[in-house]
Amino acid sequence: MIWHLFFQPFIEYGFMRRALVVCLALSMSTTALGVFLLLRRMSLMGDALSHAILPGVAIGYLLNGMSLLAMSIGGFIAGIAVALTAGWVSRRTLLKEDASFAGFYLGSLALGVTLVSLRGSSVDLLHLLFGSILAVDADAAFFVAGVSGVTLVCLAMFYRGLVSEAFDSAWLEVNARWLPSLLHGLFLALLVLNLVAGFQVLGTLMAVGVMMLPAVAARCWARTLPGLLLLAGAGGVVSAWLGLSLSWGASLPAGPSIVLTASALFFISVIFGKRSGLASSLRAYF
Repeated sequence: MIWHLFFQPFIEYGFMRRALVVCLALSMSTTALGVFLLLRRMSLMGDALSHAILPGVAIGYLLNGMSLLAMSIGGFIAGIAVALTAGWVSRRTLLKEDASFAGFYLGSLALGVTLVSLRGSSVDLLHLLFGSILAVDADAAFFVAGVSGVTLVCLAMFYRGLVSEAFDSAWLEVNARWLPSLLHGLFLALLVLNLVAGFQVLGTLMAVGVMMLPAVAARCWARTLPGLLLLAGAGGVVSAWLGLSLSWGASLPAGPSIVLTASALFFISVIFGKRSGLASSLRAYF
C-alpha cells in the first residue's frame, strides 16, 4: 500500500516524475522567500503579488495564447508594476503598504479574470487560476528549475544583506543609503519571478500556499534563521511529495492537494510546535 501510493506513481509515470521534480524545485526557492516575508512581517504581500501578476498573464494569453514566454513576461511586468506602484502610493499618502497592496491586488485579480474571459473559455481561466501541474511540459519544467536555481544563488550571495535589511534597515542606511533600496528591489524581483514560475504549476491562486504555509509552520519549531530556512524547505518538499501522492491515490486535483497537505502541516505545527505553545496552553486550561 505504501509503495503503491508514495513511490510507484513516480517510478512508472513520467508526468508524475516531472510534476514531483518541478514541485521540489519550486518548494526550495519559494519557502526561503516565504521565510524572509515572514521576518519582514509582510506575509500577505506574497498573496497580493500572486494576484497582481494575473493581468499581465492574461494580456500575454490574449496576445499569444498559452505561450509560456509571453505569459511569464507579462506576469513579471505586472507584478513589478503593482509592487512599485503600491509602495509609491504608501509613501506618498496616509495609507499603509498593506492597505495599498490590498486595493491594487483586488483590482488586478478582477481585471485579469475579465481579460481572460474576453477570449478564453472557463477551462483556460481555471488553468490560469489553479494551474495544471500534471500537464507541465519540459519547457515549463526547465523554466521553474532555472528560476529556483537563480533564486537560491541570489539568496546565498546576498544573504547577509537581506537578513540585515529585514531586521535593521536603519543600520544599512547609515552605512550605504542606496543599499536597502537595492536589496528590497532584488527581493521583490525574486518574489515576483517565483510567483510567475509558480503560476505555471499551481496557478495564481495556489502558488502562494507553497510559499507561506511551510515557512509559517517552520516558525513554530525553529529558533534560528538557518534552522527556519532548512525546516521550511523540508516542509515544502514533504508537502509536495505527500500532496502529489494524495492526488494520485484519491483522484484529487494536484495543486489543491499540495496546498491542503501544507495546510495540514501548518495546523499540526501550530498545535504541537515548541514555539507556538498552543498544546501546552490548552493542557493548562483543561
